[in-house]
Amino acid sequence: MPNLDRRGFLAASAVAVGAGTAGPLTATDAAAAPTPTPAKDGEQAFRGRHLTMMAMGGAVGTGLFVGSAQSIRAAGPAALVSYALAGLLVLLVMRMLGEMVAARPMAGSFADYARLALGDWAGFAVGWLYWYAFVAIVAVEAIAGGQIVHAWLPRVPAWVCSLFLLGGLTAVNLRSSRAFGNAEFWFAVVKIGAILSFLALGTAYLLGGGPAGPPLGNLTAYGGFAPHGFGPVLTATVGVVFAFGGTEIVAVAAAECPDPGRAVARATRQIVWRILVFFLGSVLLVLAIVPWPEITGGESPYVTALTRIGVPFAGTAMSTVILTALLSVLGSTLYASSRMLATLAGHGDAPRWAAAPRRAVLLGTVAGCGAVAAQAVSPGRAFPFLLNSTGAVLIIMYLGIAVSQFVLRIRAECTALERPAYRMWGFPYLTLLVIAAFSAILCSMLFTAQTRPQLLMSLGSLAVVLVACVLTKSRRRSAELRFVNTVR
Repeated sequence: MPNLDRRGFLAASAVAVGAGTAGPLTATDAAAAPTPTPAKDGEQAFRGRHLTMMAMGGAVGTGLFVGSAQSIRAAGPAALVSYALAGLLVLLVMRMLGEMVAARPMAGSFADYARLALGDWAGFAVGWLYWYAFVAIVAVEAIAGGQIVHAWLPRVPAWVCSLFLLGGLTAVNLRSSRAFGNAEFWFAVVKIGAILSFLALGTAYLLGGGPAGPPLGNLTAYGGFAPHGFGPVLTATVGVVFAFGGTEIVAVAAAECPDPGRAVARATRQIVWRILVFFLGSVLLVLAIVPWPEITGGESPYVTALTRIGVPFAGTAMSTVILTALLSVLGSTLYASSRMLATLAGHGDAPRWAAAPRRAVLLGTVAGCGAVAAQAVSPGRAFPFLLNSTGAVLIIMYLGIAVSQFVLRIRAECTALERPAYRMWGFPYLTLLVIAAFSAILCSMLFTAQTRPQLLMSLGSLAVVLVACVLTKSRRRSAELRFVNTVR
């Protein structure tokens, strides 16, 4: 049981954050709160291995294989610090999410936790914002994957390739949740295998006397470790945060596991060494093998490093891995967006027909096809719009998860005699630190020319969702009043 001083602090904090919005969450309230259930074909579809590989492979994608070039160009070797800071923040967010899932698994995951913590408006806003962002990612990944296939098959239009990839992953999702889980498992195996192979080749190259001088000499040989100062390091952290996106999908998939709390707890623990080995280890090897000024934004730094090592057909091999990563993200975002839409429908915040996951998958596919068509008609507008209008949504989601965990944990500790078995470290101080960090990142985006359009357009997306929430609630109240008057 927490001591009296700590309980007093928590009780005061509960009042400060407006816990009365949805009322204090007691054990009875938590048990009575509605938990949307997955469709029959999806019940207990996943096993521990599925969630573990989702957690390990969720963030290993194009943000690492391709996007790392921009971070390295901006910060030099000090990009390692950017990856460490972003990785630490995402690790703490996943710990918070794991605590909430272990205490009460819910099909809507963080949207339902926001609803419990802050009220129906928060659940509506988080759910729809997440759905829009992930449907946009479906389109972005389909377009990018189509361009890769088009490079291999130049006679086939890129938009046809995009629709083919989108149709294939839609078919996997429509078949069953287990089919998606198995596909994601093997996609993750390919991505993780590629990273492990790169780690082995890069380490052997350095230890075998590859570059002239000490193995890590490139980290300081070209203007020092932080050639542009540490300001760009913080700016690069903004972009690196997006590279870790995808890890939170395990919380959505947890509703379809036999033991959700235990499965998510184990999956989130995998993030610790994945961040250290996959991200920091591989980026460190890239910087040690290739002088950072030679890394350009037009090519994957991993291709440059493999070419320097002497691996034949490095570009083709990495393009295959990148396409695998794109397909993995395409399938997982279709899955996550469909489950979020089904949850919204279960709460009455979306059309009732969307409560069936297969219908929700089809709606996401239709939206993706529309974006692919827009890209084919107007190549210079559709793709940038999708990227900018969702550019800051992931950070807003992470901020919402942290605030929800803070409020729910406060209520739990003020009303329950036992603390949760799986809980956030250093509560409430680390949670508050994460909230402050993500708030600072959002503010910093406003003062950077490259990220300012992303922040403003993402805030515009949030404003549209909030207005829709107000209109929906107002219409619902009007319908209820008309019904009451009719009965009278």
